[in-house]
Amino acid sequence: MEQKHKAGFVNIIGNPNVGKSTLMNAFVGERLSIITSKAQTTRHRILGIVNGEDFQVVLSDTPGIIKPAYEMQKSMMDFVKSAFEDADVLIYMVEIGEKELKDEDFFNKIIHSKIPVLLLLNKIDKSNQDELEEQIELWKAKVPNAEIFPISALENFNVKEVFARILDLLPVSPPYYPKDALTDKPERFFVNETIREKILLNYDKEIPYAVEIETEEFIEDEKIIRIRSVIMVERDTQKGIIIGHKGAALKKVGMQSREDLEKFFGKQIHIELYVKVNKDWRSNAYQLRRFGYNQK
Repeated sequence: MEQKHKAGFVNIIGNPNVGKSTLMNAFVGERLSIITSKAQTTRHRILGIVNGEDFQVVLSDTPGIIKPAYEMQKSMMDFVKSAFEDADVLIYMVEIGEKELKDEDFFNKIIHSKIPVLLLLNKIDKSNQDELEEQIELWKAKVPNAEIFPISALENFNVKEVFARILDLLPVSPPYYPKDALTDKPERFFVNETIREKILLNYDKEIPYAVEIETEEFIEDEKIIRIRSVIMVERDTQKGIIIGHKGAALKKVGMQSREDLEKFFGKQIHIELYVKVNKDWRSNAYQLRRFGYNQK
């Protein structure tokens, strides 16, 4: 009997720096076939797709959602809402030593979630047996609807077991994305999305939506990856804002992007960012096609 194909969306939520990038890397491993995202799609910002013969796991992340008192909290809460609405499996990631969720609203959503919740207790390599048992009990009481997995994403401990459980929970479905798409150049897509994410985090609302990223150079050696990317904007004033006073704003984007990309690729990254004005690219059919939109 033919094995049925499974596919679904797995959303990863949790505080910043709990090890989500490391987990992505561990899941994705060598089997990655797509790391891509279309800007501003309504459904998801996809970080990675892991394909097997009879499965497709679409992983996506909602970074920094639970930072309290953040100006973007309202729109970030919309992210949270969508994470619950269109995920097939929810991964909530905490690290050893965390005791609570800072956002009550958010916490209520997790404990009343209609979809399966896997609570991953990460960085157990930094813990001992007593502390670990105490933490498992704590989270069992707090999130009774979750399955709890102690893991070390860095040491790859229990990651395979979590992935196997995700596959168990996925619905039978054809793949959502072509299984062989973009295999020749996934890295550049991930670089573009990483830079775009940092721009979303560091600039006011209208700026990120006037921006497109093009990675012109991606040269990988044994120990270092050299990247040159261009940030396209529509107007000269936007170029000034992106660069910032004495280049400080652009430097920050470069630094944050480099940190994320080093985690993801597990190599040293040298990244150069340039800003170019590409007038009205958003209303130019040729430009939109070039950046991967309007491909009907």
